[in-house]
Amino acid sequence: MEQYPVPRFRADINRRTLIRGLAGWGAVTVLPAKPALFDVREQGAAADGTQLATKAIQAAVDACAKAGGGRVYFPPGRYLSGTVFLKTGVALELEAGAVLLGSKNLADYPDAIPAFRSYTDTYTRKSLIYAEKVENVAILGRGKIDGQGAAFKGPYLVRPYMIRMIECRNILIEDVTIVDSPMWVQHYLACDDVVIRGIKVSSKVNANNDGIDIDCSQRVRISDCDINSGDDAIVLKSTASRPTRDVVVTNCTLTTLCNALKLGTESNGGFENIAVSNCTIFDTRLAGIAVEMVDGGTLDRVSFSNIVMNKVGAPIFVRLGNRARPFVEGGPKPGMGKLRNVTISNVQATGADKTGCSITGLPGYPAENITLDNIRLSFVGGGTAADAQRKIEEFADKYPEYRMFGTLPAYGFFCRHARNLTLRNVETRFETPEARPGLVRDDVEGLRLIDCGFANGQR
Repeated sequence: MEQYPVPRFRADINRRTLIRGLAGWGAVTVLPAKPALFDVREQGAAADGTQLATKAIQAAVDACAKAGGGRVYFPPGRYLSGTVFLKTGVALELEAGAVLLGSKNLADYPDAIPAFRSYTDTYTRKSLIYAEKVENVAILGRGKIDGQGAAFKGPYLVRPYMIRMIECRNILIEDVTIVDSPMWVQHYLACDDVVIRGIKVSSKVNANNDGIDIDCSQRVRISDCDINSGDDAIVLKSTASRPTRDVVVTNCTLTTLCNALKLGTESNGGFENIAVSNCTIFDTRLAGIAVEMVDGGTLDRVSFSNIVMNKVGAPIFVRLGNRARPFVEGGPKPGMGKLRNVTISNVQATGADKTGCSITGLPGYPAENITLDNIRLSFVGGGTAADAQRKIEEFADKYPEYRMFGTLPAYGFFCRHARNLTLRNVETRFETPEARPGLVRDDVEGLRLIDCGFANGQR
């Protein structure tokens, strides 16, 4: 059988488009250029938003998979559903005006316990769209997925994910709008060859409303997304021993009540070859860029570049700690992790709060080979002389957030337990009177300051 890259699943695409669309992501068996279409209405799905359509939608998915793959099509209308189990070769296509509406009844979401073990075993077992060990799947179109998340109250176990895929290959999520999740909006665990592009997420109706969670997954591209989330906007995790590696994030607009771009906190398997670029961040309560290694693992070769921010808590937060949480409940604790070879360049931020930025390791375990290049940061100021003299505790096992140390003795950068730290062309300033210096360093070996300017001096 002829082999081409991952299909785009569109009805109007031709073979040339298929080859160009996701070239370089591995050869797989594709669907025909005009794949078979299975209209959910033909299986009996009502489009009134009140009659439960789960069985009809699943019947369309099953028929599509049995036919060798194709599109499960949602015409304009509102389709109320519980869990839909996605299968190999199936694309869910939501036409403009179509809404896949998550049921408000928890009984409509059966438990799905994956074979792949990770710390997320302790989270919810329920999802609106679920896939495990399948390949060549997609969710696309100009329609909407609405989880009606405000209807769910309580701990993790009673709040479903919107989309969850585990040990899947060749995934495409494109153009759809996803709103109001009860839990994480989407979770990709131990998946390979994932493309997420052009989607819009708006979810602030419940707790843990992460926009996109990439977890123990490899060869991932996220681009051209608009994320407005109640929890971390785009977060990379490693909740098992499998690393998250070869990930590109670019051209995204982010606003969140938590962190905008985050690696961690779960770091058991580590992170390698991560490149984040060309993103704009605004109205973000915590950090714009957060790198958090606290559960073992090695972080190596990570780059953030061309990021602009306005009204964030802290533009940059880098932490090597030792919470040491095992990825299997009751299992052995991980050893001390490593954080090295991180470059953050071409960053501009205004309206950062009083706390300041920090780059910290632990005694004997430094954050290594960190480079900040061409950075312009503006803080609100307001620090006092007493703040400048504060003694900062280590908090080795504390949950990492940029406020974990309290108001820092530097309004710009507090750097401690680091090795080979380079600050090149870094400038900081403040908007209201500020008694703290722009830079404080403690136990920093191999510090290089090149063409830097810290308003109010340094020490």
